[in-house]
Amino acid sequence: MTKTAAPRATGSAAWADALLLSFAEAGYLKAEPAILQPAEPFLDLSGEDIRKSLYQTSDATGEELCLRPDLTIPVARDYLASPRAGQPVGFCYLGPVFRYRGGCPSEFQQAGIESFGRQDRAAADAEMLALGLEATAAFGLTDIDIRTGDVAVFTALIDALDLYPVWKRRLIKDFNRKVSLEQDLGRLTLATSPTRNEYEGVLAALAGSDRKAALALVTDLMSIAGATNVGGRSVAEIADRFLEQSTLKGGALPRDALALIKRFLAISGDPDDALAQLRALAADAKLDLTAAIDQFESRIGFMAARGIDTAKTRFSTSFGRGLDYYTGFEFELHRKGNGVEPLVAGGRYDGLLTQLGSSTPIPAVGFSIWIEALTQVRRNAAATGSTGSAS
Repeated sequence: MTKTAAPRATGSAAWADALLLSFAEAGYLKAEPAILQPAEPFLDLSGEDIRKSLYQTSDATGEELCLRPDLTIPVARDYLASPRAGQPVGFCYLGPVFRYRGGCPSEFQQAGIESFGRQDRAAADAEMLALGLEATAAFGLTDIDIRTGDVAVFTALIDALDLYPVWKRRLIKDFNRKVSLEQDLGRLTLATSPTRNEYEGVLAALAGSDRKAALALVTDLMSIAGATNVGGRSVAEIADRFLEQSTLKGGALPRDALALIKRFLAISGDPDDALAQLRALAADAKLDLTAAIDQFESRIGFMAARGIDTAKTRFSTSFGRGLDYYTGFEFELHRKGNGVEPLVAGGRYDGLLTQLGSSTPIPAVGFSIWIEALTQVRRNAAATGSTGSAS
């Protein structure tokens, strides 16, 4: 990637424009999606933090719209509507996003990259991390804390365990929501309650059912009752809840499975150390996690090839970013020793384009840059006279 030349002006806009130019010179096309977007994709596919912070409205036809809270989904939608849909192509962007953030401004600038259609996933993942690090370096910051994780490895573990399908779906869905995942693991340790449930008949009818059958039964029952939702929950959500309860009625999670999940979620360290721990867990438990672990190992190699010091990179199996559509590699870049909120963050989301209407799966990975946060950290670092070394 071409090194970003320092702009004459030192404001955030000048640095951001120079950064965007460097992305364009590296072959990423500039994307400029509309500010007003359909609300449904964000409500259905984003994390809770984004959903609860939307600025929503509706047009004369009644369609629910929102000010874009993020640029990943808008860029993906425009890509799918373009003649290049399905082809390998990368986009860069810079523009305002709108999100309620308590005492912080609700409108703020976001830059980033989205890469679609590349089949060399491990190499593409490493490229995103490398470009994210170059973005922080473009703002004069090199003392960076690199935090990474991989949803795909957790998904492979859950798929390999002998669990009820409803619990597999629930655990995978809640991976990014740490509180929910902890609650799920707590429920899975409980023995069946001896008290009689008021919905005993429905639970008995659902025992052993799959999600499609449960959804059909609950839909029929609600149609008879003349209802489409209860307490704001959709038919699908109610069906999932009943399936969960019928599963719990059948017994708690086997202790060995729970122990494996907890052992897995405790793995952390530099990527090479975590890799060794993952292979040991898979061997001890006699679980086939080969494909996911091999992809992880391949990514480490591509990271090293791009000059990233993997020994100074932190990997944690429990790391997640709170966005429902992530399916693989995730990362955040923080100012070292300072930062709950990331400066740059992103990851892989191979299922999103299918959910947005693509007839075939399209690999996708990208990251976002918080311009104001980077600018503020740069100013603070300049005031103290230190930017540190890359880490």
